[in-house]
Amino acid sequence: MFNGKSNQAMVNTMELLLSALRAAAEVTRLRILGLLGHGELTVSELVSILDQSQPRVSRHLRLMVEAGLLARFREGTWVFYRLADHGLQRQLINDLLPHIESDSGDLARDLERLKLLRAERATLAAEYFQENAEQWNEVRSLYVPELEVEKALIELAGEQRNGNLLDVGTGTGRILEVFSESISAGVGVDLSRDMLSVARNELDAKSIENCEVRLGDMYNLPVERGSKDLVIFHQVLHFADDPLMAIKEAEKSLRAGGALLIADFAPHQHEFLRDEHAHRRLGFSDEEVTSWAHGSALSYAENLTFKGDKLDVKVWRLEKGRES
Repeated sequence: MFNGKSNQAMVNTMELLLSALRAAAEVTRLRILGLLGHGELTVSELVSILDQSQPRVSRHLRLMVEAGLLARFREGTWVFYRLADHGLQRQLINDLLPHIESDSGDLARDLERLKLLRAERATLAAEYFQENAEQWNEVRSLYVPELEVEKALIELAGEQRNGNLLDVGTGTGRILEVFSESISAGVGVDLSRDMLSVARNELDAKSIENCEVRLGDMYNLPVERGSKDLVIFHQVLHFADDPLMAIKEAEKSLRAGGALLIADFAPHQHEFLRDEHAHRRLGFSDEEVTSWAHGSALSYAENLTFKGDKLDVKVWRLEKGRES
């Protein structure tokens, strides 16, 4: 027989499930779940895609947040929404998404609008990278104590710095240069041909022969699975539409026992970085990076913080378990 605690736990579970089902049981809310299944979005982006008023969309979002289907977080003047990443609500979402995505009507049109929206953002970012490719290291140095951060990356890389390195969003190839003397081989991936041209010139000029760069997307990396000992995201994820998706993709390239390092800004309120430097996110908290680890078969190990005049920079180490 069930005892009192077991009965109460069952009642609580049923209440959670019923609340989540009621919150999802509406066409627009199902469309929102389908859209957020492809990555986090802001309120204004959802309003644009759904072609509905902001009060109406906000009401739907609030109901789903209250039911635990969505997570909400504010960054400066932007509010982001994403799917719940654990618990009964996440299990329900996982069951619903295949059925939602089989819709050939509203959601298909929504996803086409999402594709166009992201293409516009990618164009703006590409234009920014092209304009700043030659001055990229100088632009970054305005906000980041680069030498200190590079030393921290080497320190936190541990024994993995002697293996094979993948540098995601390699830019000018600076991280490849920093690690070139210790690693067996390095690959830098970037979506900007202009950046790759600069990186190749830098590597050639310094006679770095154990590193190469490739054109590629952080969400579909052109590397063999399980082939890397170390993956680095250096000042990249604040440009990403979906940082967790990028982390999940990078995790696939890691060998058992490998490490993933992230160097990026701590949370801040400098909105001008969105307008002038194409930043998507205004930094990341320890809690968010920990959630990425939990969502990508990695474990959170440690972090270091560097105080800047305008912005603080953090370096996080995530680890992939060793095979038993």
